[in-house]
Amino acid sequence: MSFERASGVLLHPTSLPSKFGIGDLGESAYKFVDFLVSSGQKLWQILPLGPTGYEHSPYTMNFSAFAGNPLMISLELLLEEGLLTDEELIPLEKTESNLQRVDFDAVIPHKTKILQQAYQYFQKSLAKTANREFENFCKEQASWLDDYVLFMALLEANDYKAWNFWDRAVARREQNALEAQRDKLKDAISYHKFLQFKFFQQWKKIRTYANDRNIKIVGDISIYVCHNSADVWANPEIFQLDSQTLESAYIAGVPPDYFSATGQLWGNPVYDWDKLEETNFSWWIERFRATLEYVDIVRIDHFRGFEAYWRVPAGEETAINGEWVKGPDKKFFETLGSTLGSLPVMAEDLGIITPEVEELRDTFNFPGMRILQFAFGGEADNPYLPHNYIQNCVVYPGTHDNDTTIGWWNQAGKEEKLHVAKYLGYSSPEEVKEINWEFIRMALSSVGDLAILSVQDFLDLGSDGRMNDPSVSAGNWRWRYQNSEQLTPELSRRLLEMTRLYRR
Repeated sequence: MSFERASGVLLHPTSLPSKFGIGDLGESAYKFVDFLVSSGQKLWQILPLGPTGYEHSPYTMNFSAFAGNPLMISLELLLEEGLLTDEELIPLEKTESNLQRVDFDAVIPHKTKILQQAYQYFQKSLAKTANREFENFCKEQASWLDDYVLFMALLEANDYKAWNFWDRAVARREQNALEAQRDKLKDAISYHKFLQFKFFQQWKKIRTYANDRNIKIVGDISIYVCHNSADVWANPEIFQLDSQTLESAYIAGVPPDYFSATGQLWGNPVYDWDKLEETNFSWWIERFRATLEYVDIVRIDHFRGFEAYWRVPAGEETAINGEWVKGPDKKFFETLGSTLGSLPVMAEDLGIITPEVEELRDTFNFPGMRILQFAFGGEADNPYLPHNYIQNCVVYPGTHDNDTTIGWWNQAGKEEKLHVAKYLGYSSPEEVKEINWEFIRMALSSVGDLAILSVQDFLDLGSDGRMNDPSVSAGNWRWRYQNSEQLTPELSRRLLEMTRLYRR
């Protein structure tokens, strides 16, 4: 489908300010939507919302492709409901390390304790009066929720060991063993249902608030899921696993590219697309259906993996010794479209893109991505230079995988900087004073139908504002800004003027 000319901002909810060490779906989220409205924006792009495990990557380490991250639940909204008291609502102590970064080691135990207190109040209220909204949620989402809450209860009971190291009967999902565990872990199961209910209840409200103000949510589907997830445990037949150990037989990743000389090894299992096709891609269709319940537009991460994917034998230390394997290609999107109708999809088509990938993208009229930080290292035919754009594309100064614009500029080479300066009409790099706003202007003024900007660039941040560095596995996904007042009326007016100037 085609999109109207518009612009928006990329910001994951964990990057919002909060008293509890991590961004949530409370007051700061509503203030952020208000900022988008006053700035003339029409889109809010987020990363995947799922509960994260090791290193907290929302792309590669989710415990579920369907569930929401309980750490994003607003405790203040639970207080308003009467599920917490003022005394129990204890802010996380501010330290030098957690002011602009999420300190997960401190946040998780602190916030979990308070969420467990809220659950106790919720249980007491259920004992007195049935909660129809909760009952309906559990019934409507049962197709994924029942497996997920049992998985999380089992994960905790097994000290977070991967599911294939649990009791063999449970790992292989023998029904008698599962029923015994459901009975044994019923309180933990109920707790995780409560967390999902509250997450999606709060998310639905913030999405409605945004939609009512003509802001659309751009969500994100990461192509792969974590091996240690409810998805793989509940559906092992659709993944390429070792039949004896139930470990991944092959690991997903990409060959050497712009980001890494040895490629990227993501650690995720790859799909058995033949098995999926036998089911008419039913698991994927349900995944898209669930995602479109809480976002308006879907950005498909690693879109090229649907045409052909890079798989690496398990045990390899880098992604170099992998191979390209044919993916489901057009048949997948044809089935998806015939089941769900018109697909509001954006394609992340970065990396090694072949004519076959371009044909797949263009067959379904999905807009691809153009990254300004990739534009200035070659000749005038570089596809990332604005004069080479087509209308049906999404323009970014940089994405969550890139440095901030100022950080990128500070590390760019002399020739690259000179190319930027001349492209912008300056005679030397020294004349370029606000490279972040120059890139914002380039994105907004381009012919691309959609332009997505970042809060870090509005706030004039350098590399300390970077969200993710794909070449480094540790310490990513932690950046956040400190308070909503940083998004000032002056900043909003500047962005609004530029947005109107370029008919966004």
